[in-house]
Parts: sequence; C-alpha cells; structure tokens
Amino acid sequence: MKITDLNPKLIWECFDEITKVPRPTHHLDRMREFLVDWADRHDIAVATDEVGNVVMRKAATPGHENAPTIILQGHQDMVAEKLPSSNHNFLTDPIETIVDREWVRANGTTLGADNGMGCAAAMAVLLDDTLVHGPIECLFTVDEEQGLIGANGLQPGFVTGEILLNLDSEEMGQLVIGCAGGKVTVATVPYKRVASPEGMIYYKVSLGGLKGGHSGMEIGLGRANANQQLARFLCTFAEKSAFEVAEIDGGGLANAIPRDAHAVIGVAAADVEKLLNLAQEFNSTIHAEYAGVEEDDFHFNVEQVEVREEVIDMLTAHNLIKAVYACPNGVQGMSHAIEGLIETSCNLASVKMVEDDKIEVTVHQRSSVDSRRDEIADRVKALFSLIGAAVAFDDAYVGWAPNPNSKVLKVAEESYRDIFHAEPKVEALHAGLECGLFLEKMPALDMVSFGPTLKDIHSPGEKANIKSVEDFWKLLTEILKRLA
Repeated sequence: MKITDLNPKLIWECFDEITKVPRPTHHLDRMREFLVDWADRHDIAVATDEVGNVVMRKAATPGHENAPTIILQGHQDMVAEKLPSSNHNFLTDPIETIVDREWVRANGTTLGADNGMGCAAAMAVLLDDTLVHGPIECLFTVDEEQGLIGANGLQPGFVTGEILLNLDSEEMGQLVIGCAGGKVTVATVPYKRVASPEGMIYYKVSLGGLKGGHSGMEIGLGRANANQQLARFLCTFAEKSAFEVAEIDGGGLANAIPRDAHAVIGVAAADVEKLLNLAQEFNSTIHAEYAGVEEDDFHFNVEQVEVREEVIDMLTAHNLIKAVYACPNGVQGMSHAIEGLIETSCNLASVKMVEDDKIEVTVHQRSSVDSRRDEIADRVKALFSLIGAAVAFDDAYVGWAPNPNSKVLKVAEESYRDIFHAEPKVEALHAGLECGLFLEKMPALDMVSFGPTLKDIHSPGEKANIKSVEDFWKLLTEILKRLA
C-alpha cells in the first residue's frame, strides 16, 4: 500500500508531494519553490516574504465572509536524521515512505511528518471546496527547527488573521496552549595537534543505536545520551590508565537527543587488557541501566583500528571528556505552575571536531521560565569556560504563556467532545513552538496548537499514526466550521 491510498485522501496526497521535496532546515529554496508552484497550479493566491515564509489565501465559504480570518500555520523544514547505514542525501533525495500496519514511517530516515503533516493539512483545506469556513490564510514558515527564523522574521501585515491554529503538535487528543522557550549554547574548545607517542595501539570506542528523539518532547523519558555515556566510559578508563584521544564525535542537531558517538583512543600495549575488560563491564552496565528504555540491540563496541599519526593534546582531550561528562543533561526542574510539566531541561546535543583545530560542543537548553533557561545556559558556559572554551549563545526564543481563557480553545474543546465523546487534554508542552514569537508580533492573536499522533520525531524512528490523521482532519474541519 502507498500513502496515497490512505484516507483522508487529500491530506495524504499533499503529504506525498511534500515528501518528494528535499527540505532540511536552512536548505528550503526547493520547498519554497514547490509551495509557490503548487499554489499557482491550483489557482490559489500566494505570496512570499524576505526570509522565505509563504502565505496562501482562500476566500470564505459564501455566506461566511464576515467570520474572523483564520491562520493555519505549519513550518516548511524537517529534521534531517538518518541511520548510520542509510545512504540518503537530504539535500537531493525524496523521503521513502512505508505503510507499516497502523503507521507510516520512512526507510532509515526521519519521516518529516513534523511538520509536513501540518503543511499537508493546510494545503488540503485550500483544495477542499466542500468545507465550511471563514477567510483562510495558510502560513508556511521557514527554519523552525533551528532558530525559528521564519517566525522571528515575520513582518507586520504579512498575515492578518485574528485566530491562529498551529498544526505542529504530535499527540491527537491534546490541545496545546503553551510551550517552553529555549537557547542554544556553543562551546568552542581550541586544541593542539601533537604527534602520537610511539607504540600506541588505537581503538575505536563507539556507542550507537540509541533511540534519541526530540530533545523537548522526549527529554523526560530517560533515554541515554550517547555523548555523555561515551564520556562516562572514557572518564572511568582514565582512572585506570593513560590514553591519547585522536578523534571524538557524537550527536548532530541541537534539538535531537544524540543517538551515536565515538572516540578513537590510543593505549599502550600494557593497557589493552584493561581497556577491553572495562569495555565488557561497561557494556553490561549500560544495557542493564537502560533495559526497557532503549532497544535491546543498541551497541557499545571497542574495536582496533589503524594507528593515528596525530592526536589531540592530552590536557585538552581529558579536560574536554570531563566537561562533557559533567555537563547538565536531561530534566533540570519541574514546573511549579503546571503539575507534571517539565520546566527546564538540557540536551548535550553534539561534540564535533571542526576545522582550525577546534572542537565544538552544542547544548540546547529549554525552559518555560526564561530566567531558568538563561541560568542553565550560564551554568554550561561556566563549565566549559573552565577548560578554556569560547562560549556563545545562539537561537534564543521565547516561550508561549498559557491562556486558559482562550476563545478558540473553548471552540476546540467543544468540537473535540462532540466528535469523539471524550475530553481532550489541555496542556502546555516542554517543546518549543513558534506561537510565542507570533504573540510578540501580534499580541491580540488567539491561538491553539494540535495535530495527529507522531512518535519518535527528530529520529529515524519517526512515524505517523494513520487513524490519528483521520481524526485530526475531522477536528480541524469542525473547528473551522464552528469558527465560521
């Protein structure tokens, strides 16, 4: 079965078109061109702005011209993550989708349902002339996943709606009315390349096959952080033996929990047995600790590799390992205002050797309290400053304060009850949404966020529940009808 065989047919057909367009964050020229061409093909009014946002407009159903204008909003970009075995090129290749019983997933990559499914739903509304609705503006923003560039760059008047339906949530039955803000911390550690000591035997120490996932939505699930667990092993081995570090690498995007990390280390022949024994012990320990949290087949390996001629100077290497091990990671505090909500978290996202003899460590902080977001970022800065790193902050964004008295929320709640004969969950998220930035620019906006059920987003395990897409469409179209 293909996804175009699924119902509601309009959404899945639009999503299928989107999956054929390469659209990783910061590489959206082709996606923008696709959206403009798609609108022209369907005789839909379309405009773009300086940062690459796209808006499409549809007139109200006859008789509903005086209803409030509704903004349907999603973001164009997707998180580009893949399995180590995948040869997929996110800059050129379409996503290969697979219908897997009640789910749709991709072949070894992220699916891009975050937020391709929201964009597809907005496009389906534009195409479906059987719906009842007021004036519609569909806003497709750029680079939400890193920097919220489209929302930050939105200019007054580009959209004029009074109500915004954000289609970027990942649990059907959940109505979102608030989210966390965030900030990215980048520590740049300089190092010297020195000659490898004579007689060293080199091993690649690697941890991989972890679940990873969204660094906001899934940070509270207790999943292993590949960077920190690798540093844990190396710090433990450093207590038993001296070693050189020739290479270290782990993680990827700031908003994804790192699934894979490795280091290439050099040890003296006399210490090889210590390394292998400790590796066997650590492998048993980490599998026991994460039983039931990670899949059983995640791996921790130590394998001999070719001799390296140069290594990182030992002081920097060992200071870096200690700092990575000590770095705040995971849940840092729970909300005092909303029971069960994570208030503050930290994701030790990546450790990368970059050009000019530098190593970059990227850490993503989130909090529903801006001062706590800044405090945890300052702690990360203080830690890496101790080892001589230059620390900078990037991509700060504000949270979205909940408004339990929202009128559109009441409409969404009533619609959900009448369709599904159940109570929706009204919640704030620890993840980041663009809504806080929209509210800064348009303080009178009334907003709610909802979407179909997606699992393991920001990882190659990302999948969309087929039945929930149908329910999502029912809810969206009913809300539009009632608002009209």
